[in-house]
Amino acid sequence: MSLAAVRDRTVRSSRTESRRPRWTTGRLSLLAMALVLAAAWLLPLLWAVATSLKPEGETTRTPLEWIGSRITFEAYAKVWESGALLRWTVNSLVVSGLTTLLTVGLCAMAAYGFTRTAFRGRKLLYGLVLAGIMVPPQVLIAPLFTQMVRMGLVDTYWGVILPQVAVPAMVFILVKFFEGVPRELEEAAFVDGAGRWRVFWTIVMPLSRPVLAAVAIFTFISTWNNFLWPFLVTTDPQAMTLPVGLVNVQSGFGVRYAQIMASLVIAGLPLLLVFALFQRQIVRGIAHTGLAGQ
Repeated sequence: MSLAAVRDRTVRSSRTESRRPRWTTGRLSLLAMALVLAAAWLLPLLWAVATSLKPEGETTRTPLEWIGSRITFEAYAKVWESGALLRWTVNSLVVSGLTTLLTVGLCAMAAYGFTRTAFRGRKLLYGLVLAGIMVPPQVLIAPLFTQMVRMGLVDTYWGVILPQVAVPAMVFILVKFFEGVPRELEEAAFVDGAGRWRVFWTIVMPLSRPVLAAVAIFTFISTWNNFLWPFLVTTDPQAMTLPVGLVNVQSGFGVRYAQIMASLVIAGLPLLLVFALFQRQIVRGIAHTGLAGQ
């Protein structure tokens, strides 16, 4: 072996060793803390799944046991038979999907307008948007419900969707990201004859895919989990979303822990699938959002 080859191998090995994480006391402490937090989050979930697979009579037996005398899916079958779960799931998918699309589109257009156009009162309007972040959603429930009643949108998809579309926090996140998008690309497109609308859809939006994906996923999750507003604006069981419908089913069950846990597992499965499928986009979007204003 030549001297140059030995030298190259030595350099590569030294670089590899330098890239390996050093297990210092601080790093080990953070790892231990992360494992404790992961266990604290995972144990209740595992207990809910284990309880849902027990016979109903064994859920309150003492001492508590992780696994019952037999594994059964009776609780899931009874939950499915006792309520319109398929209808509620479809309602949640439609509401969450449309809310996500409208929120991303409207918030992106608003953020682009604040960062790329100059108009009278722009700073004042943007300040009002930021002030909306500090307004608790519960304060707006009464006027929003009155408005939905007057518009005849109670027990409809739009009655659930429209009040959830305007999200000031998402506008703020997108504004910070758009401020970091290079303007040279837009100026070149303007020189070529492209209009503002075309520049927005063909240049700015594709460059913003990471943060848009993060905003979309967070919006979908928050809308899927939202209980208070759909509970107030829907009275027809056929118009209820999954969280609202499951509460009604649970109230009909009484205290039946296996069925309650089964309904919670069913409601949480779609969110777990979303996170599992889009975990990389979530992390990438958070990273881009944090670095956009730097």
